[in-house]
Formats: sequence, C-alpha cells, structure tokens
Amino acid sequence: MDAPLGENPVAHSIAQAMIEGFNKHYRIFRETSRRAKVSFEAADWQAQLEAVRVRVQFYDDRVDEAVRRLRDEFDADSLDDNTWQQLKLQYIGILMRHKQPELAETFFNSVCCKILHRTYFNNDYLFARPAVSIEYIESYPPVYSSYYPQDEGLRTTVRRIIEDFDWQRPFEDLDRDVDNILKAMRAHLGEWPDMEVNCQIQVLYSAFYRNKTAYIIGKAVNGYQEYPFAIAVRHNKAGLLEIDTILLDPWRISVLFSLSRAYFLVDMEVPSGYVQFLRSIMPNKHRSELYTMLGLGKQGKTMFFRDLIAHLRHSNDQFTVAPGIRGLVMLVFTLPSYPYVFKIIKDVFGPSKNMDRATVKRKYLMVKQVDRVGRMADTLEFSYAALPLSRFHPELLDELCTLAPSAFEIEGDSVIIKHLYIERRMMPLNIYLERADDEQVDYVVKEYGNAIRELATANIFPGDMLWKNFGVTRYGRVVFYDYDEIEFMTDMNFRRIPPAPFPEMEMASEPWYAGGPMDVFPEEFATFLLGSPRVRKAFLKYHRDLLDAKFWQDVQSSIRRGYLEDFFPYPLELRFRYEPDAAATGESSAA
Repeated sequence: MDAPLGENPVAHSIAQAMIEGFNKHYRIFRETSRRAKVSFEAADWQAQLEAVRVRVQFYDDRVDEAVRRLRDEFDADSLDDNTWQQLKLQYIGILMRHKQPELAETFFNSVCCKILHRTYFNNDYLFARPAVSIEYIESYPPVYSSYYPQDEGLRTTVRRIIEDFDWQRPFEDLDRDVDNILKAMRAHLGEWPDMEVNCQIQVLYSAFYRNKTAYIIGKAVNGYQEYPFAIAVRHNKAGLLEIDTILLDPWRISVLFSLSRAYFLVDMEVPSGYVQFLRSIMPNKHRSELYTMLGLGKQGKTMFFRDLIAHLRHSNDQFTVAPGIRGLVMLVFTLPSYPYVFKIIKDVFGPSKNMDRATVKRKYLMVKQVDRVGRMADTLEFSYAALPLSRFHPELLDELCTLAPSAFEIEGDSVIIKHLYIERRMMPLNIYLERADDEQVDYVVKEYGNAIRELATANIFPGDMLWKNFGVTRYGRVVFYDYDEIEFMTDMNFRRIPPAPFPEMEMASEPWYAGGPMDVFPEEFATFLLGSPRVRKAFLKYHRDLLDAKFWQDVQSSIRRGYLEDFFPYPLELRFRYEPDAAATGESSAA
C-alpha cells in the first residue's frame, strides 16, 4: 500500500512491516491457544504443558525477526528523528482499526528498544502510554455469549452453556453435573433471587485451558446484582467428561489466576475484552496480572511498569535493601509502599554457589516454562529499567556499588538497571517461623512439606530448600521463590548415605562419602532444616518420608512413566465427586 500524499514513504513502509511482524506473532499465538481444545479433548496433557513452554519464546522470536527485517530492508539503525516520529504516527493510524492495539503498541516498543539507544526512549518515539482506545472493540466470535434463563429455565440454560463449548468427547452424565451445579448455586446463594426481566448469564466465548482442566468463566447479571462463576471441566477415570466443581466466590476465582500457577491457553481475538470482563468479576486483580495469566506476558510487563512509575509519582518512600538473610546470588531490595521485591544478579556469588550469570537467567526462564502448581512465584523480567535516583536509599546504592557494579548505571537523575527481576512480596518463611505460635508452626511446616512434594511431582527439585527461600502468601500458602538452584527432578540422582567404613568416621567433620553435582542425599536435609525442636516435631509428623531417598526415586519413576499428577487450584472438598483418599493436591480449605 502506498503512503498517503505528503507523508514519509519510508516511515509508512516500516509501519507496515512492524504491524506484519506483530500480526504474525499473534496469529501463531492464537493457533497455539486453539490447539489447547484439541489436546484437552484427546487427553494429551503433555501437549498442553509443551504448548505453554514453547509459547514463552514466541514473542521474543518475532521481535528479533522484525528487528532483522527493519535493519536489512530499511537500514533502521541510521533513520533520522523525523522518520521515527512519522513512523509512530503512521503506526497509530494502522492501529485505529486493529483488534489488539495495546499488544501491537507494546510490540512496537520492543522492536524500537532493540534498535534505538535508550536516550530516545521518550513519548516522541515510543508508546509511553496507550495511544489507541481499547474500549468497545468489536469481536467475532464475540468476547462473551449471553443466555436468558427466564426464556427457557435456569436448568436448561446451564446445560446449553456447557454444550455450546462443543467438546468432542461425551460427558459421563451431564444431567447429574447440571444438578450438582444448581445444588452448589443454591447452597451459595441461600434462596434463589427473583429473576429480573433482563436477567442474563454472560459466558466468555473461549474456555480457559490449563493442565488437565478446562474452565468456563462467566457471571449472572440480575438487575444490579452480578454473580461470578467458574466451572471446572475434567476427564474422569473412564475418560469421559464431567463437571468437577463450580467456584462462586470471587476470591476463589481470583486464585485460579494466581501468578504462582501456569498460564492459561485461551483463544481470543480481542484480549482487552477478556481482561475487561475478568476485571468485572475480579476488580482487585491488576490488569497486568490478567494479561500475564492469559499468556500475554510482555503486555503484563508493560502495564506493570506503567503502574510502578505512576506509583512512584504519588509516593515518597525509598528503595531499601530487603529485610531478612542476604542471598548469595541475588541482591534484593524493596519499596515499602509497593507489594513487590526487586532482584538483581550479583557480580560475584557466595563461595558455595558454583554457577554463573547465564545459569541463573536460565533457571528463572525455566520457571516460566513449567507448571508452577501454585508453589512458585512468577517473575517479571526487565532490561534497562530506569528508576529515579532520588528514591534509592544510600545504603542500597552502596550495596549496588559493592555487590553488582556491572548491573547498573547512573545516568542523570535515573538509575538504569540492566537486568531486573520483580516478584510479589511475601513474608519469608524463616521470619514467619520465628514469630509463629505452636499451632502456626504445625500448619506452615505441613504447608512447606506439601510445597516440596507438589514441586517434585511437577518435575521440579528446589535445590536449596532452606526456609528463607520460601514465602507465606496472604492466604497462608507456602510458595518457593529462590530459583538459582532448581533442577528437573529427572536430572537428579537421589541416593542413600552409604554405611561408614569405620564407626569413628561418622563423627568426622567431613563426610566419608562422595557426591557429584547432581547427587542428592535426602537424609542430609534434617541437618540444615530441623534445628528447631518445634519445627522438627512438625516436620517428622507430616513429612518424615522426604528424608528418605525412596520418596524421591518413586516420584522420578512416576514422571518418567509419563504420569501427570492432578493439581487443583481449589480445595478438594469442593469437588462434586471428592474422594478423600485420592492422591491429588489442592488449595488448603483454610485459605
């Protein structure tokens, strides 16, 4: 397409190339999301996990592809200021008719940041804030479907909602499942509310796929009242579909979207419409988190950083060194008024850490590619993040200069951090234990062991299992957040400590047995974990088998056979056909 008369034809051509690069990215993204339905119908759980893993790299691949094209075809490194400014205006014009304008703006920024020096990172060249509205973008298929229970009755409506997803695998007993849904709704609401004339049930058009479950997300709108819900659909032991549960509490639905779990696979033409709908049922959930959980992590990062900059404008506290035991690999700091921690890889690691910077970055990437099963905090990763120098406490600046001088630069009134991880702040488990009473110690040690078990069955070995590397969420759930030593379970060699050749060797300061870099002796865990009598009592009460190599070897065998454990982001007792003796794991009912 030729540039309009009077406009820069080079800028117009580059804008077209940029949008073509983004469109290719989102086309591949949607194709992967669409295949989730086929994998769910075929019970191909490994394909679901693989789709989440490979999708993480899609965005960066397309950005690099677009950068190469711009350099090869347009000599992008030598463009003048006027062309860059015209390019942005041309791009905005294209986005006026686009279905994913906010994502395309972020893609534009990503490509430009690979080409331009950061001194050009300003409103004239990049989208520092959105330029195109994402309200009321029409979609086909629609963002959500509407149903009217007063026309055909609630029971028939609920059944039709489920049938409209057209899963190519039969339900074992859909009438029974609908009865269970209505029973749960009645128990939750008490008495049925009178239906308004315009009462409707709105259901997001695409199901949300993760691991072995498909979720139907929607809300009933009855006059001024709204009732959100999430219906979990799973395969039973006979390979037929069944409704596992319905979640009706907004906070329980919010837990589905916890960043400590794997990202969803969802087919969306207009993702902003999905985010807007989800926020209507989870108003306390940040848009950045919702975009991230929908698999659009780069957009999540963009929105998070905009929120952070806005928060800095309306606060005056300083970044300070995070409380607690200092890490050997990461320098961690925090902003007291903001519920996140900021992590920078040190230049020199502690003597016990035999790794390099590239290894640490690979471990953190691995966390994004696996199922975190509600037990690992997700991280936001930034390059060349600019933060105001005036907000850095002198003690923190001293630590940066001493421990990570190559990781940052001071440029004018900004601190430019070259590589930064950001995680949601939690209370470190070691600090929690110091303040806990006996009942709390018993509960949280049980949670800690459960976290280790669930990570193991998801093929993750935490490596460094010290209490300081785990945190306690606001719902009392124990989550792992220090990843520099994680490994796949199947790569480890779990061994029993061999008998000492001579009895006196057991009293020696050095072990009589040798171990390689991937060897683990679970009996040793007691030495560095169970020094406190209260902790030791609780740990041995619930998790004595974690000190035996057999537990770990059995888990390895199960993984190698291809078995995928069941993990539920809701209490097991909420399941319609709950079996107390089942091996599956779910959220604590106390949460």
